[in-house]
Amino acid sequence: MMVDKRHPDPSGTATGPAAVRLYGFQPPVGTPYGLEVSTVEDFFAQHDDWPWNPPRPGRATFHYLIAVTEGELRHDVDYVTRTVAPGQWLWVRPGHAQCWHPPGAARGPFILFEPDVLRPDLARLLAPLTAHEAPAVLSPHPDDTAWLQQTALQLLDEHRALGRRPLDIHHALRRSLLESLLLRLANSPDIALDGTASAGTGRAHRYGRFLDALELHFRELHQAADYAELLGCSVRTLSRAARDATGKGVRELIDERRLLEARRLLEAARWDARTVAVHLGFTDPANFGRFFRDRTGLTPAAFAAGEAPTLPPPPLG
Repeated sequence: MMVDKRHPDPSGTATGPAAVRLYGFQPPVGTPYGLEVSTVEDFFAQHDDWPWNPPRPGRATFHYLIAVTEGELRHDVDYVTRTVAPGQWLWVRPGHAQCWHPPGAARGPFILFEPDVLRPDLARLLAPLTAHEAPAVLSPHPDDTAWLQQTALQLLDEHRALGRRPLDIHHALRRSLLESLLLRLANSPDIALDGTASAGTGRAHRYGRFLDALELHFRELHQAADYAELLGCSVRTLSRAARDATGKGVRELIDERRLLEARRLLEAARWDARTVAVHLGFTDPANFGRFFRDRTGLTPAAFAAGEAPTLPPPPLG
């Protein structure tokens, strides 16, 4: 995997089918404070063993954010190939399965940061932007495009200025530029900020709590009633919150999350279908096979054998 050189798995190599390749944040020596800034062209130049024979999906604990200023970038996010044009941004969030394509002519700033770099108050405000299910490709408002690119370049310049000014000032400037960039990027038409101003109340907050609960319990809780009980509300109330936010029912969202995890485990971790079925709470592997085939048109074995490009885009992430 391409990030082995700069962002290796801190636990070492994978130790069997249960070890999904997960990369922790490990910037170059001397890079402080959970934030690294480079360019996508420098990244390509530093990896001369392309295509890594072959590229393999991996997952990271940090955010990948790329502004494409020239050329075109192709990148797989949760098994869907995204094409990013000049003026657009690619965002790979923690936990997404991703895979690089051979380098093309894409150029632009490349920002990597850990979630806790953001101050808690800003993190809450930016929750719709950083959420796991937010769009992988962002198309900012035309009035913001130039400002965003210039701010990203200023962040790159400040990152490279390590030692030019006191370290605490350097930290503060980098974080300030990153937060300003993200606040403006949150204005993108792709991002729905409805309910953010009153994040502590209402259906938007309830849906956010449901997503948090789903991420923790999707392996063992599979019914809308399970989550309604967990959140202390009725199924009807939870369903309204989910439909307001996504237009989908709670059970559909649960099934989508289970399907996404199944695809990750079959592809990136190379688990067999029986092991995936048990992990995701299916009482019978045959039931899992029907569940997977009904939603993808492929059996788990066919997907694992490399027919994934024929699948439709996954609903989450």
